[in-house]
Formats: sequence, C-alpha cells, structure tokens
Amino acid sequence: MHIDRVELITVRMPLVHPFTTSFSTQTERRPLLVRVTATRDGRTVTGWGECVALADPSYSPEYLDGAREMLRRFLVPSLLDWQAAGHTVTPEVVATTTAHVVGHRMAKGALEMAVLDAGLRLDDRAFADHLGVTRDVVPSGVSVGIELSIPDLLAQVGGFLDEGYARIKLKIQPGWDIEPVRAVRERFGDVPLQVDANTAYQLSDAPLLRRLDPFDLLLIEQPLAEDDLRQHAVLAQQIATPICLDESIVSVQAAADAITWGAASVINIKPGRVGGYLAARRIHDLAQAHGIAVWCGGMLETGIGRAANIALAGLPGFTLPGDISGSGRFYAQDVTEPIVMKDGVVAVPDGPGFGVEPLADALAELTVDAVDVTARRG
Repeated sequence: MHIDRVELITVRMPLVHPFTTSFSTQTERRPLLVRVTATRDGRTVTGWGECVALADPSYSPEYLDGAREMLRRFLVPSLLDWQAAGHTVTPEVVATTTAHVVGHRMAKGALEMAVLDAGLRLDDRAFADHLGVTRDVVPSGVSVGIELSIPDLLAQVGGFLDEGYARIKLKIQPGWDIEPVRAVRERFGDVPLQVDANTAYQLSDAPLLRRLDPFDLLLIEQPLAEDDLRQHAVLAQQIATPICLDESIVSVQAAADAITWGAASVINIKPGRVGGYLAARRIHDLAQAHGIAVWCGGMLETGIGRAANIALAGLPGFTLPGDISGSGRFYAQDVTEPIVMKDGVVAVPDGPGFGVEPLADALAELTVDAVDVTARRG
C-alpha cells in the first residue's frame, strides 16, 4: 500500500465512574488515535490505530504527550522515509522501520495498528479472519477499581454481575486486599474472580498474599515490580494462587524470560504494551506452546482498540475471560458504535479491518487536538 496521510487525533472521553488502581485514579481518558489514509490500485481507505498510553507515566514510562511527539517526530517519518525510498509498506515493516527507536512500544503499536487496519480494509478482510479466529463470540470480563468502601464495591460488583459479565477482576493494594476479596466471595459465592495489584506489593508481603489463597482466585495479577521476574518466580513458590504478569510482559522476549524463570503461569497480553497486535500474536503462540494460559487485558480503549482486542481474544490460547467489557462500562459516548456485552459475551467483529470506525459526529465532539504529520513534513 501507499500511505498518503497520517493524522494524530487526541480525544477527551469522560468516564462514567472514577476508576482507581494502586497507582492512580482516572476520571477521564484521552486516547490518541492514529488515522492512516492509504491507497492501492487506485482504491483509498482509512485505517485506525489507538495508542493506550495514559496521560502520565504511572503505568509505564510512556505517556500521552510523549507518545504523540514520538509519533510525530520519529516513528511516522521513519515509515514515510522507507516508503520514499521505494519500499512497499506493510504492517510487518512498521516494526522494522522503527526498530532504531528504543522502547516506545505503545506509540509503535498504534502506528502498526493503523497500517494493519488499512491493509486489511484494502484486502476486504476482517482482522479475525486474518488471525484465523473461528469463534463468533468471546467471554467478557470486567475490571472493578478500588472503591471508597466495601459497600460501594459490592454495589459495583453486583451491578456488573446483574449485567451478565462472565468474570470479575478486583483492583487491590496494601490495605485494600483481603477484606474486599472476602466480602465479594461471601456475597457472590463462586463467581469467577481474580485480583490485580499493579505492582503494589513486595516479596516481603508474601505472608499477606498467602491469605488470598483460600478464596480460590483465578489468579493474582502483577503483584510485584514490573522489572523483577526473579522475585515473581520466588513468590510463585510461596503462594498457591496462580501468578499472572502484566506490566512485566513488554515483548516476546520478556514473555519467554518469564516462562523460563517460572515467574508466571498466566500472561495478560495487552497489544499496546507489547508493541502491537503482531507481537501480541507471537506471545500467544509462545505461551500456547509452553502450556501457559493467556487472556486479553484492557487499557480503557475506545471502540477501535476494544474491537481489535475482541478479535485477538478469539485465538485458542485465550482460555480466560479478558477485560473486554462493553463500551458502556466506561463511556457514555464512545467514538464508534458501542461495543455491547450480552449474556456474558461480546461478538467478534466481522467487518473489514477491525470492523469498526469512528462516528463522524462523535469524533468531532470528542476531539481536542489533531495534527496532520504528512502535511507538516511538506
């Protein structure tokens, strides 16, 4: 394909309910969208990508303004220089043309995503078909933040279970762990339940984390620091609850190291965090070959990223429900037609590309910044 235009569009999306984790409280998201206009054989299409970087570097070193600048100054120009040199642009070459830039996987993943969407649209092929997905629906789990009180938490969980969600994930931190989990177990019985610490604990907290074992959790996600696979491997020998890694898995190599160390028996695959959907597929294949369960995590994506995640979660190694809730879990107004959860599942999109695209009126209403990178190059 030939890339004619690349635009970076920042949207402001208020959350319907504050979302608190061990590292921050979000009341709105400002997703960075990448719009690629591409042509092949006289046909022009638009592909969309989404950068999942938060407004500040609290979840990862990347953050919104930095990702936008990285795309504008380095990543998009590198891809366009490749094209100008007479090479063909494909989704696979995005990683190659940006490999000289160290890190910045979320920004790279967003660009690759937009090129992938455009390429699939030119082929009139759905992302799910490209992956070889045969499922029509995937189970939908929901992530519940740290609430002001246990009664508030129980009300939130009860509401999501009434809606039909297939699995509940509770955010935890020191001081908000044993009692909230106990309360949910006592109120709602054997509902599929897991917890997410977002690196909030230390290895010395192993005795405390062992107190979660009787609650028969699916897993505990990222209890320790993101850069310490060794200590996660030690912790795995000290608690019965399966350990899942999230922040630690930033690449295929990191996943291989975690498996080799015995640091995780489950991996949360977030495409944006690992550099895009092509790397996410390779991590899925690696984990499946080693008998490691995977599931698809979420970063409060718009319908664009949410639709792509649904297709990815249709691969056979995704044996646990992902954080793929309906759009209404977070947003009163999505940029696309809303993703709908019904009876505990969401439908795998079957349209060309990721199967969704922004609604013109919603995009115009929500946009707070837009820049045409190709125009600036001129």
